[in-house]
Amino acid sequence: MTAATHSTLFPRVPDSADAVLEGLDPEQRAVATALHGPVCVLAGAGTGKTRAITHRIAYGVRAGMLQPASVLAVTFTNRAAGEMRGRLRQLGAAGVQARTFHSAALRQLQYFWPKAVGGAMPRIVDRKIQLVADAAAACRIRLDRNELRDAAAEIEWSKVTRTVPSDYAAATAKHGREAPRDPAEIAQIYAMYEELKRERAVIDFEDVLLLTVGILQDRQDIAEQVRSQYQHFVVDEYQDVSPLQQRLLELWLGDRDDLCVVGDASQTIYSFTGATPDHLLDFRHRHPGATVVKLVRDYRSTPQVVHLANGLLSQARGRAADHRLELISQRPPGPEPRYTEYTDEPAEAEGAARRIRDLVAAGVPAGEIAILFRTNSQSETYEQALADAGVPYQLRGAERFFDRPEVRKAGAALRAAARFGGNDTLLEDAVDLPSQVRAVLSGEGWTGEPPAGSGAVRERWESLAALVNLAHDFAAARPDATLGDLVAELDERANAQHAPTVQGVTLASLHSAKGLEWDVVFLVGVAEGMVPITYARTDEQIEEERRLLYVGVTRAREQLSVSWALSRAPGGRPSRRPSRFLDGLRPGSTARAVEPGRSPSRKRLGRR
Repeated sequence: MTAATHSTLFPRVPDSADAVLEGLDPEQRAVATALHGPVCVLAGAGTGKTRAITHRIAYGVRAGMLQPASVLAVTFTNRAAGEMRGRLRQLGAAGVQARTFHSAALRQLQYFWPKAVGGAMPRIVDRKIQLVADAAAACRIRLDRNELRDAAAEIEWSKVTRTVPSDYAAATAKHGREAPRDPAEIAQIYAMYEELKRERAVIDFEDVLLLTVGILQDRQDIAEQVRSQYQHFVVDEYQDVSPLQQRLLELWLGDRDDLCVVGDASQTIYSFTGATPDHLLDFRHRHPGATVVKLVRDYRSTPQVVHLANGLLSQARGRAADHRLELISQRPPGPEPRYTEYTDEPAEAEGAARRIRDLVAAGVPAGEIAILFRTNSQSETYEQALADAGVPYQLRGAERFFDRPEVRKAGAALRAAARFGGNDTLLEDAVDLPSQVRAVLSGEGWTGEPPAGSGAVRERWESLAALVNLAHDFAAARPDATLGDLVAELDERANAQHAPTVQGVTLASLHSAKGLEWDVVFLVGVAEGMVPITYARTDEQIEEERRLLYVGVTRAREQLSVSWALSRAPGGRPSRRPSRFLDGLRPGSTARAVEPGRSPSRKRLGRR
């Protein structure tokens, strides 16, 4: 190993507190040296927020102003917490606790349970699906597996927003949340779920926070013990805290204000899980004397990418938009974002795959390229196009299309129908291949119209709809094709995806791409109905879709391609239009006039 390689893998630990500050820009240095009282860091995408807060902790430790064991740094994923611990070690600040909210709460709950409650702590259920199923059965409500996932998600949302079963229906109405089924039924299942947990002496993931909050509220002696251990708090991704996590943080703090929060309201994309930027935006009201530092120097993306990101937010409306940050790229100029319109979705996927194949041939590592889409159901077309082009890929944050339970089950049903179709009454009135597939998949949950709202039921429908669409395309290409031919085609596609995917192009949804970055990013399917998604109806939901696209844009370091298709299938009616979010930003388009404080609704867009 050369000296240069060794220094890259094992960077030299700074030999003094002042050495910790070397290499920081003025704003990052302001963060690192603001060690007293409440501090709010508003950090845009790519501005080095993790660098700023880890150097802040390390500077405080090395200067003797912070004791490592008295610092608790909280973030939202184990990956982020691990990265933070690693950086702190490299800076000579080992011993600082860097954990997720759940990890920190669980540690405290396990330690204080014997003293606060007595006996052994209840077992934590790994997955709540079975408990939800038992609760639904006890309520005599039939739910399939995807409906169970949606019910579980509603229970999770209720608990992190501190909503009890009796208040569920009113809370969903207040938040404009579309319940996956009758709110009264969800509330009934939720109440029974809590009862079954008590009977079986188990707790779930959210209870870890709820019980820790309960103990700290009820036992002043235990609260004081925790506060004597931790005197200084840092919270990353503060725009994503839920009301429950905020309450836990308040109990950790007590009447002190040694708190540093870091966040960006323009990257709030998880409100469906209970996250809210309100705590970040209200920080200065709760702490009038807070030090506020804005990080706007973007070290990740070229000026061309940053210009588009700033343009997206300049059209935003609402509270988060009022606090947007104007990023300033620190990188050399790069190519302008490419905007490409395709006739149909397969052509869009093939176009992206061709360009990626050329990039890889030109020396761009496949692992530095990503294709980002709005929903996981879009992945199949791109999986197939990359496989056909001989480009390795890896799917992030979701199962491969043909590995999804509903797709495997649908494939088995189609295979059985192809084998015994003559005796299947479902197929009696099906005159062609697409109608045969629709008939078979209707028994698996496919319907002519999508279910309301988002969630697992909608995702399952999207997967089945993708198979129906594939049958239409297959029949158009081969008018004499049988159901058996289609099954063989599905098997061939599934097998093609079993190629090694190490160091491949990343396929990911926009949500699962948060926190990641690549040299080259393809944002695909950026059309009305997908971005923003069809079921985003309120102004708040539309604005969250805009922020989601902003997150996608800011994942790109050097090259960005944005594309959309005018129709779904080859030969289809070209009825789609590019996303309204691109109006005035892509060449040849003009900005759309919007009433102050409002996003254009789908109805008004249709009239225009």
